[in-house]
Amino acid sequence: MSPFLGELIGTAIIIIFGGGVCANVNLKKSFAYNGGWIVITFGWGLGVAMAVYAVGKYSGAHLNPAVTFGLAFNGDFPWSKAAEYIVAQMIGAMIGAAVVFLHFLPHWKETDDPGIKLAVFSTGPAIPNYFANMLSEIIGTFVLVLGILTIGANKFTDGLNPFIVGMLIVAIGISLGGTTGYAINPARDLGPRIAHFLLPIPGKGPSNWKYAWVPVAGPLLGGALGGVFYHAVFKGDWTPSFWYVLLTCLLVLLVIWMVENKKKNV
Repeated sequence: MSPFLGELIGTAIIIIFGGGVCANVNLKKSFAYNGGWIVITFGWGLGVAMAVYAVGKYSGAHLNPAVTFGLAFNGDFPWSKAAEYIVAQMIGAMIGAAVVFLHFLPHWKETDDPGIKLAVFSTGPAIPNYFANMLSEIIGTFVLVLGILTIGANKFTDGLNPFIVGMLIVAIGISLGGTTGYAINPARDLGPRIAHFLLPIPGKGPSNWKYAWVPVAGPLLGGALGGVFYHAVFKGDWTPSFWYVLLTCLLVLLVIWMVENKKKNV
């Protein structure tokens, strides 16, 4: 299997499990209806673990543009392959979302709220505030990439690493996920959001494109920051990339904060 196909299939697996648990818990007349946040976090975490087990030996199982960014900034992955991986991740996420749509086919008509239907596919903020939402996604993805790199630096029983990474996803969801739904993965959010826009989902509403840039930009910045932070602090190699990425994050947050405050004062 090629790395491209590995990333495509692996990301599709994540969305089948992750989007599937969101559908299971949120769509009416599912036996898991109202299963709750803990069920959702474990569904996503175990889905990530299964995906890494499936394709890790073929592509390294990035399955997330933010992880690809983080590993590239850390020096563990060549930038020349980044575009190939990200394209595969996006395609895989859209395919996974389409599978979820088909699996729950009769349940869409039974669910009236178009916002709930969108939540099966993509994230949204509990309290809409671009500055706070961006900050949440940066922090969550920073923790994700830093966690993956520190997990990789430890020796576990053979075959246990993917499960530990899955538990990292669970931990992020339980501890940090309630603010924005913890996209922490641009492909996980944008791919299914595009699928939501294209698929003939009965009674669906808009795909909330005005928010869609946050779960893309935030994770990319957070992933890059996690990669350079690990390289600088854990490896002791303080390259200019650390300061470039840190200043970029601060500048982006400053601009968003200024725009948000200007809106309040108008």
